[in-house]
Amino acid sequence: MLIRHRRRVDPASSEITPRVAYEKRRSLLGAALAAAAGSTAIPSALAAAPAASPGAGTRLATRPGAHSTIERPTSREHVTGYNNFYEFGTEKDDPARYAHSLRIRPWTIRVDGEVARPRVFDVDDLLRLAPLEERVYRMRCVEGWSMVIPWVGYPLAELIRRVQPTGNARFVEFETLADPAQMPGLSSPVLEWPYVEGLRLDEAMHALTLLAVGLYGETLPRQNGAPVRVVVPWKYGFKSAKSIVRIRFVERQPTTSWNRAAPREYGFYSNVNPQVSHPRWSQAAERRIGEDGLLQRKRPTLMFNGYGEQVASLYAGMDLRQSF
Repeated sequence: MLIRHRRRVDPASSEITPRVAYEKRRSLLGAALAAAAGSTAIPSALAAAPAASPGAGTRLATRPGAHSTIERPTSREHVTGYNNFYEFGTEKDDPARYAHSLRIRPWTIRVDGEVARPRVFDVDDLLRLAPLEERVYRMRCVEGWSMVIPWVGYPLAELIRRVQPTGNARFVEFETLADPAQMPGLSSPVLEWPYVEGLRLDEAMHALTLLAVGLYGETLPRQNGAPVRVVVPWKYGFKSAKSIVRIRFVERQPTTSWNRAAPREYGFYSNVNPQVSHPRWSQAAERRIGEDGLLQRKRPTLMFNGYGEQVASLYAGMDLRQSF
């Protein structure tokens, strides 16, 4: 393996994995050592994560949800210890190390814009808005790794129907918390803050799109986007906004954070498409965290992350290379 040591230190805003994080990636080094020893041990970033995940532990009453994969879920240790949540740092173990500073009560989510009934929801009201389901979804990161996660939540459409979007509402914009006192990663120039994501209204209303409040039957850990986030399993993970404070319905396509930072690399739709390579790496294969050693063969990436039967009709007639 060739490891380059002398590169510039400051991360460029055009990189979803900042170069400084790429060069220092302790998790890759740990995985390489494990693979060399013939082991499937977790990367060092995971091993360094605290045993008790911040914010987790409250059991939620759930029922089995539709659309779950039958694949074996990734271990809880991996799901809560290996994350992208740049508000807490760019290393994979930074969220688990630093998200304990996030205050998740009180917490409100403002829902406004092109709606007939704008509202401010308390997060505890959201927990009671609809029956909670457990849905096991495949999740794919743009960097080439994937997990299988048992989320707890209910379709985002349940909330959307209550605020009654007007005829002008075509897109949904999600704004996440940006508080430097709680989020040390906001000092990084890798993105403009607050983090903003967006979906087309029909994508947001789709039965697969989840308003998530937990995982593994418990409330969301802070490093996984507590207290409320969205989950869009057929898109790359960065489309699933964490720690949401505002949901706004708009007529025009919103400018999202990664699309603003690097429009050539991160399109608005960001559907999992193995035929469209990231400018700096292929998206045709992926490595399942906790399952595949670093030197083992990767698994092929599935179109729409394997959810094509459910969502392909949303994009009928679209050029998915141009609208990437």
